[in-house]
Amino acid sequence: MNNPMRKVALRNLAAHKVRLALTVLSVVLGTAFISGSFVFTDTLQRTFDGIFAGQAQGVDVRVGPKDQQSLGVPNNIVAALAKADGVERVAPAVNGPVVLLQPDGKKAVQTGGAPSFGLSYLPPDQAVEEPEKFVAGAPPSQTGEIALNTGGAEKAGLKVGDKTKVLVPSKGDPFEVTLTGIYEMPGAEGGGVVAVMFTEPQGRKLFTDGNYVAYADIRAAPGVSADDLRDRLAAGLPNLKVQNSDEVREDMKKEISEALTFINYFLLAFGAIALIVGTFIIYNTFSMIVAQRLRELALLRAIGASRQQVGRSVVAEAVVIGLIGSAIGLAAGIALAFGLSALLNAFDLGLPTGSLTVLPRTAIVALLVGLLVTVASAYAPARRAAKVPPVEAMRSEFASAGESLRVRTVIGAVLAVAGGLLVYLGAQGTGKSAAITVGVGALGLILAVLLAAPALSRPVVVVLGVLTRPFGPMGRMARNNAVRNPRRTAATAFALTLGLMLVSAIGILGASAKTSVDVLIDKGVKAEYVLAGPPMIGAAIGAVDAVRQQVPQVSDVTGIRAVGFRLGDERVGATTLDGPIDPVMDIEMREGSSTIAEKGLLVGETEAADRGWELGEKVTITSLDNAELELTVGGIYVDSPLLGSMVVDPRLYERLMPQKLRTNVIVLVKAVPGADLTAMRTNLEKATEPFAVVQVQDHEQFKGAQGQQINTLLAILYGLLALAVVIAVLGIINTLALSVVERRREIGMLRAVGTQRSQIRRTIYLESMLIAIFGAIVGLLLGVALGVGFLRTLRDMGIDQIDIPWSQLVAMLIASGVVGVLAAVWPGVRAARTPPLAAIADL
Repeated sequence: MNNPMRKVALRNLAAHKVRLALTVLSVVLGTAFISGSFVFTDTLQRTFDGIFAGQAQGVDVRVGPKDQQSLGVPNNIVAALAKADGVERVAPAVNGPVVLLQPDGKKAVQTGGAPSFGLSYLPPDQAVEEPEKFVAGAPPSQTGEIALNTGGAEKAGLKVGDKTKVLVPSKGDPFEVTLTGIYEMPGAEGGGVVAVMFTEPQGRKLFTDGNYVAYADIRAAPGVSADDLRDRLAAGLPNLKVQNSDEVREDMKKEISEALTFINYFLLAFGAIALIVGTFIIYNTFSMIVAQRLRELALLRAIGASRQQVGRSVVAEAVVIGLIGSAIGLAAGIALAFGLSALLNAFDLGLPTGSLTVLPRTAIVALLVGLLVTVASAYAPARRAAKVPPVEAMRSEFASAGESLRVRTVIGAVLAVAGGLLVYLGAQGTGKSAAITVGVGALGLILAVLLAAPALSRPVVVVLGVLTRPFGPMGRMARNNAVRNPRRTAATAFALTLGLMLVSAIGILGASAKTSVDVLIDKGVKAEYVLAGPPMIGAAIGAVDAVRQQVPQVSDVTGIRAVGFRLGDERVGATTLDGPIDPVMDIEMREGSSTIAEKGLLVGETEAADRGWELGEKVTITSLDNAELELTVGGIYVDSPLLGSMVVDPRLYERLMPQKLRTNVIVLVKAVPGADLTAMRTNLEKATEPFAVVQVQDHEQFKGAQGQQINTLLAILYGLLALAVVIAVLGIINTLALSVVERRREIGMLRAVGTQRSQIRRTIYLESMLIAIFGAIVGLLLGVALGVGFLRTLRDMGIDQIDIPWSQLVAMLIASGVVGVLAAVWPGVRAARTPPLAAIADL
């Protein structure tokens, strides 16, 4: 009997091609996102691996700092290494961020987020690492000369002999340089990297304070094992990192892998959302298929098919759909990864390029996930179909009968109460544990909606029926159709509910973040202008000096700078101020004074509470050169995102930050009373013009720039969430199309008694609209509750304002109704074309 049942399953699929295509499509979209995310990150990983394969070639041992942002390796240790037993040669290296300017000196060469750095050149007789391959010109040989990697030279439009300017953020004005050579940087040329090579003496002058180098490469003497030399040197240098070349490359790969893991998890999270939505569509589809085939399955039972055979026939269909959908999804995922790479390159985000990488793991995961999700979705309907007594299933009224909703509604109500309580409790706190509590509560609320939605749909759709009243009998029929089968209505709406829940929650997060920034700037910043620059570059120190010296209408200039140190084993980030705080910022002190004493420390109230610090507390920190410093808490202030959690004595800045990383995050500029702000702005722009990347912004422009960063992130999130919404729309189309098949005889009767085709179409459109609006209302309510809950846990991160974008939510609600109508166009047309006599005669 197995072979005939298999034929029945396959023929049933072949007989319903449209239904098959829609169900396969839901599997395709979910698995495509999973496989696409794997291919994208694997491709990036392989490209970076290619870059790192060329690093530290020819190096036996590298001695560097344990913390990348530390001061580096002291010169006296470099000198000692050169005299150590087993060492043939030591090559010190220096590097740091730079900005390469266009030849006119007015615009920076844009790297799209890729690194732009300077490094030192050592001649082959002094170097340890394998020498660079020059494709044009020669290496720099004296101060004022540079070499560029091929990608950097191409991006800047420079050729050998050209002159341009370079800005080092930690130094003064930009200075003129001459390009003497262009060299290859294997693996990094397609990603926008700009690598400016200076002579070794000029590199030291630009990127060090004269006492440290970034790291030291060592070549072992003949007959000395690199590993033995590494172990011997490491024993005498406990505060430094001593590695062989393989370990150096592995460290680099590990750092990139961690960054890519975040991207992968991020993409996989949205893939999971797509799969969850797709799962409910598949489940809904198979439930309806089974309901429509009850007579067929009952006849099979009546002629001798066992329960197991009937169940297996339905599962067999799911296996075929799962295999087809997963295979197509894998191919679509590869195309998606290719498109994503092309999109990121088009936006010039600085990612390296390489050929697509499809690992066997990606194919296996995509096929297994798609297959298992589809079979799991079909199992419950198959089991229910197998249990139906043949005689009962043949009765016409059986198909419309449904199980009681009481049990699932009660369970849903319990989960709703528990989930709501967890969201409320989590919202009272901040940090990771509070966010996890809200997340668990959110899961409970989603499950509650899933279980209780059928019972909830009846009263809500009845109320929404007022929207269909103007359409007379057809409107009432649409409402009754949506109410008659609450399971189908709820299952159809749930996909849209989940999508709009996420969209609305993210919309609230974005609006609240922008409002929080606006309030922070309006209330916290008293300065009229802000000098800002790109990440890692900031407002160059030279620009601040230029403002102080050249703009007469300025009363106070205060740079906010980042510093780093350790508290015990914990790496801590803080700020320091290059100038007075009170004239430029409105800081509210809980205790103590805002004036920072020598070796003093100001602490935010949340940080002080978390660490148990009080006014006058002695705090021992470890600087990046491993020196212990004792600081005294001289003030506790109301949390300020601009200042961060701690502010340290500015006199310690040089002690806490390496030369190459010294720059201002932002600079606040206060005008003298009665100053002409327009003229002052002109003077500020003129003074900062040589620094190219420094922007002069007033309050509104500064808020706009911060808001633009938030908008960019939101655009990415919305783009990914659009996938879930697309699947939800396809789910509505799928369900309505199946509903038309299920109601074929009913539609035929309506046509037979005189109902026009336009009226049939209108009924389907209105029913779809009611279902979509029901799903949207539930999704928006859930999104608002969860968005507010999560926002409350972010108070300590500066997002302390809750802004619900009501106009956006109303627009989404209206759009959902429109989407519902559009999704019903094809099913409505199909229903209107139902032949009356053939439909009535259909058994």
